This record gives sequence, structure tokens and C-alpha cells, in this order.
Amino acid sequence: MEKGFRRIIKKIKEVHLRQLFADDSQRGERMTAEAAGIFLDYSKNRVTDETVKLLLRLAEESGLRDRIDAMFRGDKINVTEKRAVLYVALRAPRGASILVDGQNVVPEVHAVLDKMADFSNRVRSGEWKGHTGKRIRNVINVGIGGSDLGPVMAYEALKHYSEPTMTFRFVSNVDGTDFAEAVRDLDAAETLFLISSKTFTTLET
Repeated sequence: MEKGFRRIIKKIKEVHLRQLFADDSQRGERMTAEAAGIFLDYSKNRVTDETVKLLLRLAEESGLRDRIDAMFRGDKINVTEKRAVLYVALRAPRGASILVDGQNVVPEVHAVLDKMADFSNRVRSGEWKGHTGKRIRNVINVGIGGSDLGPVMAYEALKHYSEPTMTFRFVSNVDGTDFAEAVRDLDAAETLFLISSKTFTTLET
């Protein structure tokens, strides 16, 4: 397998993308995939049919299918924390079943998602107010790693649908300057802090 990849790297190193398109007039149509409303065009990478075959073979030899199935079953595949990896449960539709230690976790996940949606709607509408009774106009997310990158990505993807009168900022640095910059022009009475963490054992958080 390793020799196969080395061979193709050496072979394609000097090949220009224009040449790949010239040699294969159907490349732009063939090297695409579409699922769940997402369109993937990988034709504009220096990828050949042999590359794809090698990658599929690597996935098979690595037992990728078994690992995916284990994740969806709720097996404890996070070996460092000895726990299930439940990203799939967060995206599972109501009525789905993902068992962890014999218990279906999907209803519990949706109960929390419903609470989050209700709280978010009340903050946006102004129904949920701060301690002094003022409406919340600023939201600051405090998190490290994925607890920062995930919220930032969601915000960037959906900001055109957000409440335009609200300000959203993100703090992800133990250096106090990052925090000071995020809050310097905000009214504390109108500011909501979200502390994001998977386990709340991250030292920085």
C-alpha cells in the first residue's frame, strides 16, 4: 500500500491539473459526488482513478467500515476516555435508537436540544433578560479547541440568519488580553457568557 502511494506521488508530482482535464474530458462530471444536499467536486485536485482505488483500499484495510459501525452502535471507541463517541446521536432524528450501555440516548439528546432551542429563542426575542432586567444584546462564547472552533464555524455559516441587533464574540485564549478585547466595549448587564466544554475538565476553560 505504501509503495503504491509513493509510486503515484512520484508519477503525478510533475503533472499539471490542466493536463488531467485535457486527457479526460469527463473528469469534471466523473469526479464528483452528491449526498444529503452536499455536492463534492474533487476533480480539481491532482487525483487519478488509481488514487481513488488506493484510498478505497486503504479504508478497507484500516477497517473503516467496522469503525463507523461501532460509532453508530454506541461502542466505547474513545479509548483515552473509555466512552462512546456520540456525535451521531446529536444528529440522529427523533425516533432513532443509539444504545449506550443498553440505554437509548437519542430521546435524552433531543430533550436537551429542545431546551437549547427554547432558550435561544427566548434570548433572541428579548423574553429572557439579564440580572438587571435588561435585554441581552451580546453573547460571548468561551471555549478551547473544538469548543471554540465548532461555535465559530456554526456562527460564520449562519450569521446572515442571526438576530442583527445582537453581537457575538468568541474567547479561546488563556491570555487575559483576548478576554479584555472581547468585552471592552460591552455593557455587562446586556452580555451573556456561554462556557463551552465537553467534559469541563479542560484546564484552560
